[in-house]
Amino acid sequence: MAEAADVPYLGDQRTGRTGARQDALKFAEAALVDSKREGLLLAVRARWVALAVTAVTLPIINPNWDVIYYVLMLGFFALIGWAQLKVGKVGRSPLEVFLIICDLALLTFLSVVPNPWSTEHWPIGMQFRFDSFIYFFIFLATATLAYSWRTVVAMGGWTAALWAIAVGWAYLQPASHAALSERVREAVGADIRLFEIIDPSSIGFGARFQQVTVFIIVAAILALAVRRSNALLISHAGIERERANLARYFSPNVVNELSGNDEPLTRVRTQDVAVLFADIVGFTAYADGRDPKEVIDTLRQFHERMEREVFQHGGTLDKYLGDGLMATFGTPFAGDSDALNALRCARGMIGSIAELNRERSGRNEPPIQVSVGLHYGQVVLGDIGLNRLEFAVIGTTVNAASRLESLTREFGCAIVVSDALVRQAQTESNHSSADFASLVEQPAQIIRGLEQPVGIWTCANVAC
Repeated sequence: MAEAADVPYLGDQRTGRTGARQDALKFAEAALVDSKREGLLLAVRARWVALAVTAVTLPIINPNWDVIYYVLMLGFFALIGWAQLKVGKVGRSPLEVFLIICDLALLTFLSVVPNPWSTEHWPIGMQFRFDSFIYFFIFLATATLAYSWRTVVAMGGWTAALWAIAVGWAYLQPASHAALSERVREAVGADIRLFEIIDPSSIGFGARFQQVTVFIIVAAILALAVRRSNALLISHAGIERERANLARYFSPNVVNELSGNDEPLTRVRTQDVAVLFADIVGFTAYADGRDPKEVIDTLRQFHERMEREVFQHGGTLDKYLGDGLMATFGTPFAGDSDALNALRCARGMIGSIAELNRERSGRNEPPIQVSVGLHYGQVVLGDIGLNRLEFAVIGTTVNAASRLESLTREFGCAIVVSDALVRQAQTESNHSSADFASLVEQPAQIIRGLEQPVGIWTCANVAC
């Protein structure tokens, strides 16, 4: 059957790998669809160029009026190519197979059956002297641009079968020009090989067998090249899937850096990081009694905007927490403005939610309120898990950031920032006074899990 490429079997009974393999299959199928569409378009264009070149060269090779018959037949090949472009799809397609066989059958017919417009009445064997078989290689070459290696191999088999039928048909035709053949035999004497070459009625079974053999060998070699190309395509799809998975958690610039390194996250280490927690205030009460679709739509709107702010400020999306999220700045690699980026991200989140609430108001939907907690300090970084790895950021800094987010209810504000993060942001080179203008210093707070009280700064909704 006509196929674009081989889609590997990716099913697995082990549930730990099912999701990853399904993702790989999805990306492989998408890559194959794109490859088939582009390859088929390129193949048809190459066909049309080859047909145009052939239409120009045929009158040069055979400067007779009867060559117009073959030039007109080229239009049928162009039409078949157009049909292949219209019906082409990934996977097995009987209609595409039919069109491929139509190509080969039409070329076989034109190669063996004499030109009905010709005034010359040569023996059937003379048809094989025009070397029309070489045109089969054009169709074989264009097939490698759009079809799987199996289809390329099948084309070798179909061509061999059609050519064998054509040779058999020619052999069964009534003998003609016997007198001419006899005069050739008398001229060459006992040299049988020379007679086979010169005799105009000779079909030349040896030469025909050689043509088919070489064609099948070339088809097999091209099939190997196509198979290797398809394997590279699947491998590339896997790489793109990995990049897409990274892009779900890291900003685009970090994805580029990670994709260029081998196992950049496996080394366990400690590092100073800015940690941000964001949460929808009163979401449990909001969701109570509401339509589930409306609740999920609200969460999607929230996460979409929060994720966008995290990535725009060079952060890493660590995880979703239902109606909240955790993001880090300075992971997996420390930067020059991690604390400042986290602070600016928090302000961007509040502004983005204000914009969202204006949209929701126009749809008569209730507004949502977001609270953000920020802290800066040392964390432990590294992969955890055995079969399903996850990049983890753990430590008291993470716990403190979560508790600071909870303090927003107590202070009636949108953002609570630790003094440690503010001091770090003030040391970073690209800060400005506007970054801290809306912050109000508050008394140090006792945070569960920390030995010393933590100095905090707050920012109200309107000020942010």
